[in-house]
Amino acid sequence: MALKYVVKKTVFGFDQTRTEKYVARPLLAGTVNYPELYEQAAKRCMGVSNSVIRMVIDDLIKVLEWNLLNHMSVKLDDFGTFRPGLGCKPQSEEKDVNADVLCRRKIIFTTSGNFKRILDNASVRKSEKR
Repeated sequence: MALKYVVKKTVFGFDQTRTEKYVARPLLAGTVNYPELYEQAAKRCMGVSNSVIRMVIDDLIKVLEWNLLNHMSVKLDDFGTFRPGLGCKPQSEEKDVNADVLCRRKIIFTTSGNFKRILDNASVRKSEKR
């Protein structure tokens, strides 16, 4: 299976001349919503109902949330690792760093080596769609 891309015209914010340039962007065919996700998982797990799959995924999300809020990173085997992160405006003095200068809270996801190998080995080709 190949990863497809489309060519988009873009103006970069750091470019003082505001020159339009062309870049490759991944083709996004859509979004899989939560019910579709657990239906797909239930189809792959013969004999396991949608409700059981949903319960497991719901609980996994709750456990993931609890651990992130308790300052833990969470490694999901061959999937990757989630960890809490903060965006902060830089300050000249240590004493000036406080909760007021935090500009965002985020969850950082780092893919596993297995996922990286999948992407590294995937072919890439231009999409006919725009």
